Amino acid sequence: MLIEIFLSGVLGFITTYLCIKWLIRYLRRIGMTVPDMNKEDKPLIPVSGGLAVMAGIFMGLMFFIFVQTFIYNNNSMSLGLFGAITTILLITFIGFVDDSIIHRNSSSSSGLKQWQKPLLTIPAAIPLAVINVGFTKIKLPFFEVIDLGIIYPLIFIPIGIVVAANMVNILAGFNGMEAGMGLIYTLSLGLYAYTHGSYIAAVIALVTFMALLAFFIFNKVPAKILPGDSLTYLLGAIIASIAILGNMEKVALFISIPFIIEFFLKFRAKFNANSYGYYKNGKIQSFYSKIYSLPHIFSRTGKYTEKQITYFMIIIEVIFASLIWFF
Repeated sequence: MLIEIFLSGVLGFITTYLCIKWLIRYLRRIGMTVPDMNKEDKPLIPVSGGLAVMAGIFMGLMFFIFVQTFIYNNNSMSLGLFGAITTILLITFIGFVDDSIIHRNSSSSSGLKQWQKPLLTIPAAIPLAVINVGFTKIKLPFFEVIDLGIIYPLIFIPIGIVVAANMVNILAGFNGMEAGMGLIYTLSLGLYAYTHGSYIAAVIALVTFMALLAFFIFNKVPAKILPGDSLTYLLGAIIASIAILGNMEKVALFISIPFIIEFFLKFRAKFNANSYGYYKNGKIQSFYSKIYSLPHIFSRTGKYTEKQITYFMIIIEVIFASLIWFF
């Protein structure tokens, strides 16, 4: 199983790497560029890199299904994987639509309104809901095991997909941050799933890790392409799919702690605060005196570069991702 997962990941890496080179040129040609707000001259950078990552994940998972079907005559994971793939494809497309509705000028870019985003991500939950995957029995503190039955696929799965997609989307704005944090939690989830025998969750997580690794090469400071909502929505759907298919809700919760903290920080600002700052003497300075986003912990001091802030955020994710091995 490990060899098949590894080869699927390699194919995902190669596919993403090749697609990004073409995608950068294509997005520039059609004018899908936005200002890189943390740079002094705010250069226009192609946006919606999630399309290339999705291509890598798609090819990697299809290769895995092919091997399982035609070499091992094993279809036990196919239904769940096809459900996850369809959900990820749909949510990436929704993110691409958001990325394409942009108003560009020298200082800003905008897509869908904040209230529209959760509504538009609901259809992406349908594939996983209708195939009725996951474990309907849950154990709550102070209660016996509860079997949610049909409530689980019809209510809990859509809520999980929508919440996870928009959760990842609120913590963004620095070159390499979304992809870098994604590398940590997909690798952590993949290794945890594999060591606990949940191979369907492991292959989704580790193929995503490899595709993200290829994307990170082009997205790290200074970025040649930005992730856009197509990637943040995709990563949220990946987390939710892994949690649902691998019965790993508690583990997914631990790796999501930075995003939960971000939600409450943004809530303080009524969701009107941006995570990014502005360039000043080679460093990034926050627009705000208070902390309305996790990166503001560093940017409000005006002492750190964009690269440093990105790696600080990745380290924060490493800390919380490591907790899954102790609880």
